Amino acid sequence: MKNTDIQTLIAEYPLVKQLIDLEEVSWFNPSVTTLEAGLPYVGLNASDVKQAEQRLNRFAPYLCKAFPETQVTNGIIESQVVAIPAMQKTLEQRYGIDITGKILLKKDSHLPISGSIKARGGIYEVLTHAEKLAIQAGLLTESDDYSKLFSEEFKAFFGQYSIAVGSTGNLGMSIGIMSAKLGFSVSVHMSADAREWKKQKLRSHGVKVVEYEQDYGVAVEQGRKEAESDPNCFFIDDENSQTLFLGYAVAGQRLKAQFSEMKVVVDENHPLFVYLPCGVGGGPGGVAFGLKLAFGDHVHCIFAEPTHSPCMLLGVHTSLHDHISVQDIGIDNVTAADGLAVGRASGFVGRAMERLLDGYYTISDREMYDLLGLLNREEGIQLEPSALAGMPGPSRVMADAEYLKRMDLTPEKMSNSTHLVWATGGGMVPQAEMEKYLATAKI
Repeated sequence: MKNTDIQTLIAEYPLVKQLIDLEEVSWFNPSVTTLEAGLPYVGLNASDVKQAEQRLNRFAPYLCKAFPETQVTNGIIESQVVAIPAMQKTLEQRYGIDITGKILLKKDSHLPISGSIKARGGIYEVLTHAEKLAIQAGLLTESDDYSKLFSEEFKAFFGQYSIAVGSTGNLGMSIGIMSAKLGFSVSVHMSADAREWKKQKLRSHGVKVVEYEQDYGVAVEQGRKEAESDPNCFFIDDENSQTLFLGYAVAGQRLKAQFSEMKVVVDENHPLFVYLPCGVGGGPGGVAFGLKLAFGDHVHCIFAEPTHSPCMLLGVHTSLHDHISVQDIGIDNVTAADGLAVGRASGFVGRAMERLLDGYYTISDREMYDLLGLLNREEGIQLEPSALAGMPGPSRVMADAEYLKRMDLTPEKMSNSTHLVWATGGGMVPQAEMEKYLATAKI
């Protein structure tokens, strides 16, 4: 993008200058609408999510056998919700603002199999593809006990096929581990910012890891090219996959059930705010869609991005979506939040969800590391840097009087509110690596 074009963009959207200057910013979407008005733009509905839920239920007996750690949840891949009261007090002190209501943490960071939010969508898409192949070959029907898939016969069958994906790390982990377990030949194309331990873990599962010196966009493009040259290779497209999106969306009804057990009320007078770290947008977009279906207009979803990779905020705010990247305006897309190191947002997610998302904000790497240290100190919970992006969310909401007034979020309603920080990864970080993260924190 030429300098004159950037200046024109800044003149129309002054916030872009703050993004270029790597400032921490918040932007609450003035075009946010009701679920009813926004739903037609998604192109998916509650019935699609229900089918995804049913498919995961069919695969539960297989997952119990293939991954014994899922037996405690009967083969359902789900995470805990925990209160973090000490961290809430620390956040109030750090940001100098009262956070009314209660802050909870959704520990997708500790999901079984791959230890990140990507265990939802990534694993679901692999299972969907495997089911389709097995049914087409006459080896499986939907009424079968899917534990039969855990056999040498099926491993040999899936061994005829391959799967490819481009990833900054966590999506590659979930797809690589799941695909290899089923028997697929799998290649994960990983960008320069992917962590070395993630590459090593994948290789230990028999996954082919292809490394690049460039960023996420190049890794995805190369993965796509590999798939195009092989008719038996299936490419999992994090940017445009509705299947991935639906795998994430199943989280909505599951959270509703968890809240019911915990006696957490969500209604007009008890609003729910959910803070979701955002990379290309598939994971947070799918989860937000599921949450809107589950809680309607009483849930307010907010995306969090690194100051060096604010691709979704840039795309939605300028309405250019995937027609603009952070590099186009001179931002380097280099961040310690490897799972969020994406320069160009998913056009599918941006256009589908822009009317259903309340806001976006950016956070510096320094702040993510410090929050990582504080959460470990206050609650004994260890996450990877990108998983802390949602942590400043409650303070950003409480500080924006204009947004609260526009949405009729009165002080009384806010005192009854629930703030849910979605922890996206970190449960499988090796201890030596975690010690490095903690040493970087200045607390």
